[in-house]
Amino acid sequence: MIGLAASGRTPYVIGALAAATEVGAATVLISANPQSEYRDSVDVNVALNTGPEVIAGSTRMKAGTAQKLALNAFSTAVMIRLGRTYSNLMVHVAATNDKLRGRLIRVLVQATGLSESVCTQALEDSDGEVKTALVVLLTGSPVKASRDALAAAHGVVRDAISAVDTAHPVEGH
Repeated sequence: MIGLAASGRTPYVIGALAAATEVGAATVLISANPQSEYRDSVDVNVALNTGPEVIAGSTRMKAGTAQKLALNAFSTAVMIRLGRTYSNLMVHVAATNDKLRGRLIRVLVQATGLSESVCTQALEDSDGEVKTALVVLLTGSPVKASRDALAAAHGVVRDAISAVDTAHPVEGH
């Protein structure tokens, strides 16, 4: 449970964190108050020392911006940890419209260095599954073997590529 409280003492945030603690959940408090009286009652205290606001009482400015940056960093780390990325590319995206299909083809081109037409065909052959297409393109393995490797690797592209390369080495890889 992550609680956001610029002051470090917002009652409903502190209450939610206490309830999370009671049921055994890990807790994080993100605040702009390094001296929050609740800093020791959470598992992780992220105290962003932003100093006083330009306009007193307006926590949406410095404190709110700092908290947003902390959440962006956290969510990015979570996406990486869950295998939603390959290198610096987001690969856990469903190609549900033309705009997203175009984005995924550009991702495949960037990740592989292959032509747009080759990447488009691989994405089509993979039923729009960019992770599967990426494993196919980088290992030369068939769609089913790539999909199976991804399933065994819990969707982590890098692990699936290693598994496929180990099982069926492709020349040049």
